[in-house]
Amino acid sequence: MDEASVSMISCFEDMSDPRVDRTKRHKLVDILVISVCAVVAGSDSFEAIELFGNAHEEWFKTFLELENGIPSQDTFERVFARIDPVQFRKCFAEWSKGLAGIFANEIIAIDGQTLRGARRTGESSSPVHMVSAWAVGLRLILGQTKVDEKSNEITAIPEVLKLLELKGCIVTIDAMGCQQKIAQQIVEQGGDYVLGLKGNQGTTLEAVKTHFSTTPEALHEMFQEVDKGHGRVETRTYFAADAETVLDLKDWPGLKSVIRIDAIREIGPQTSKESRYYISSIQNSEIAKISQAIRGHWGIENSLHHVLDVTFDQDKSRIRKDSAPENFAVLRHFALNILKSAPPAKKGSNGMKAKRTRAGYDMKYLKEALRLATRQNTGI
Repeated sequence: MDEASVSMISCFEDMSDPRVDRTKRHKLVDILVISVCAVVAGSDSFEAIELFGNAHEEWFKTFLELENGIPSQDTFERVFARIDPVQFRKCFAEWSKGLAGIFANEIIAIDGQTLRGARRTGESSSPVHMVSAWAVGLRLILGQTKVDEKSNEITAIPEVLKLLELKGCIVTIDAMGCQQKIAQQIVEQGGDYVLGLKGNQGTTLEAVKTHFSTTPEALHEMFQEVDKGHGRVETRTYFAADAETVLDLKDWPGLKSVIRIDAIREIGPQTSKESRYYISSIQNSEIAKISQAIRGHWGIENSLHHVLDVTFDQDKSRIRKDSAPENFAVLRHFALNILKSAPPAKKGSNGMKAKRTRAGYDMKYLKEALRLATRQNTGI
């Protein structure tokens, strides 16, 4: 199947239905498709999904069977509490591949986010924490996985990477993911990496710091950029060295360069300076490329996490039953990718919240958003 033609329905047809046969009054694919469309159009709860479905039942019947009408709120909640979240995430990743197509030279930022509202009142367990892969240039979510309660992002990152096509891409991860096994996996999958360094990699960090403190700056590749805005001026100077010139770094797979960034921030009369360190499988001579990857990773906070919190009220969600929080997070990711492809909600505005609001009021706009995202004439 051509990746660009993979539709939402064809992906959902491979999902396993957790219900016993006697309780299947509604097809699983119908439940999933209605839910995605409803979340695109502003629904943030199972009650709202049912209301949206009932309001647009005739439209849904043009491409879904719906033998017993629109499912109830309880049905939506029970299904999303029980469907396999691992399989649902894989389904999303396959659909995203079709949406993104074949691409190279993409920067893929890997980062985690906590669903703070997903912890049940009175329980001591941690809230749900998701690790996502974000395509910086395409501005699309490519995949995600849940961090196990008894673990951390280190164990979740390899699972996310397995979902991705990394050939020709640059993977960026903060210091939590700066691990030799993760670097090895990225290289084996055909990608490059830029990994942040902090105290969790003490020996490596000290080796890199020592190199830059004892080697003249003139012997390094250098790149500088200046950002101005809102009364703030930030100057970032990148220095990159050949990794072979640094002691104690032989165990890092594919390592070719080490990087130091000196960031000077001026806000009025106040000036602050901070140095950050990275390692990369990209040659130090390509320092501009490395700087672009690092900047792209910083953007995931505004481009993904902030949008999910502000546009989808993710932190305020009280969906908590079993696997429902994790699966509803995947619904939001479906919706966000669809909205990214949608035309502006009004002239001069391309905001996600405005797009979502218009999709809830304007069925023509919703259909066009679905059509553009899925490249299907039916819109699904």
